[in-house]
Amino acid sequence: QVQLVESGGGLVQAGGSLRLSCAASGGTFRSYCMGWFRQAPGKEREFVAVISWSGASTYYADSVKGRFTISRDNAKNTVYLQMNSLEPEDTAVYYCAAGGGRIATDPTLTAMDYWGKGTLVTVSS
Repeated sequence: QVQLVESGGGLVQAGGSLRLSCAASGGTFRSYCMGWFRQAPGKEREFVAVISWSGASTYYADSVKGRFTISRDNAKNTVYLQMNSLEPEDTAVYYCAAGGGRIATDPTLTAMDYWGKGTLVTVSS
């Protein structure tokens, strides 16, 4: 059983930056691909980014490509999401997730087995 705890959310002005962290415990971190998802008020949860177990492969939603960067530190059992040039539309609860399989052919459909409880990001205009 893998436990995931997100941190780093908060209130930021449009154009600003935040870095989210997700600390994993209870499993073999390096064996999981890791992803970030988000859910805005009144909307369904959506894919943001995913990273392979080695960190060699990363994929992003079109809406965040060029602004967000996912990375991982397997020595620290932590995955990060660096968010730059934030927009009010990025306001959401951000969830970290771990998947025991490979990244799917369509990365947005990668199966995730474990989820964190989320951290709120609010971007003011």
